[in-house]
Amino acid sequence: MSGKTPDADTYALRTADVPEIDAPILNYRPPVPKEYRPRIALIGAGGIASAHLDAYRKAGFDVAAICNRTLSKAEALRAEFFPNASVTDRYDELLEDPSLAVFDITPHPDVRIGMIEKALAAGKHVLSQKPFVTDLDVGAALVQQARDNNLRLAVNQNGRWSPHMAYMREAVRKGLIGDVISAHAHMHWDHNWIADTPFNDIHDLILYDFGVHWFDFVSSLLGNRMQTVFATQARAKDQTGKPPLLSQALIGFEGGQASLVFDGSVKHGALDSTFIGGTKGSLYSVGKDLNAQSVTLTTEHGEARPELVGTWFNDGFAGTMGELLCAIEQDREPENSAANNLQSLALTFAAIQSAHTGIPVDIGTIRNLPQMG
Repeated sequence: MSGKTPDADTYALRTADVPEIDAPILNYRPPVPKEYRPRIALIGAGGIASAHLDAYRKAGFDVAAICNRTLSKAEALRAEFFPNASVTDRYDELLEDPSLAVFDITPHPDVRIGMIEKALAAGKHVLSQKPFVTDLDVGAALVQQARDNNLRLAVNQNGRWSPHMAYMREAVRKGLIGDVISAHAHMHWDHNWIADTPFNDIHDLILYDFGVHWFDFVSSLLGNRMQTVFATQARAKDQTGKPPLLSQALIGFEGGQASLVFDGSVKHGALDSTFIGGTKGSLYSVGKDLNAQSVTLTTEHGEARPELVGTWFNDGFAGTMGELLCAIEQDREPENSAANNLQSLALTFAAIQSAHTGIPVDIGTIRNLPQMG
């Protein structure tokens, strides 16, 4: 070896203390339209619907109708959240109501796709539950249908407006850490609650239904810089849920790398952390769960720790609907547009295919949700 010999501190990767500085004020809170308050129809009264309605009520949005095949479920939600809303089990009747401008469609994709098609054909703006579609070409056709009818089609990727993710994404967007060279998120928690639910029958549950939030977050940071993904999954020794609860994904992108680790069978000491490294700084978020996160922004000027307001549940749901309403009001594409979400799904599908095959997959080559067997 030649050149200067590093000292012990260099070997130990020690860094100098940096001063604390004021945190930049960033616009990370769920967006709210200035004046536009359309009449909204909620379609589907499943488990997640109450989170939607609670967020909409607090945001001052007008839910005027609730539709569900089991009328009693719609009536129960009306009584709890929007007493003046109408309830029905007839979806087509709502399509014929010209006073309803926005449809929040929550059923599973196999039912939801036809509902979205009908809503767009009837001139309704749509917020689709996630995961948006199981076929990227079907999703692209829905995007085109919305554009042809000058309508807005968005996806309920509510994690984008969790306070920590929203602040970090906005900091990246503002260039506060320069160009992103790394993004790593690690989740360690207990997902065995699924054992007695329909989720127990989804083999790729962690990468698909849960991990899609983080695939979408990485996609929102990197966009078309993403190239390949290599993923694995395994069953934990003590898990009671049926699908593999341990998953991980390594994402290669131009000029950097990203990783996601999902340890879904950790029964004690839950931890959730996210690190984003850039050419001019870094962002770090850590907490015991999704709703309790603290963020640190570090640059050459020092460390900043913003005091975040809000929680993922249920502010994230206010964010997805609020962004759609703002986009309609401002005549632009929503940040959580269906077109944008297709990139997130391309990453998700490629990761699942990689976990099935054991080899890296080029992002965008897998057009359908991979199936086992």
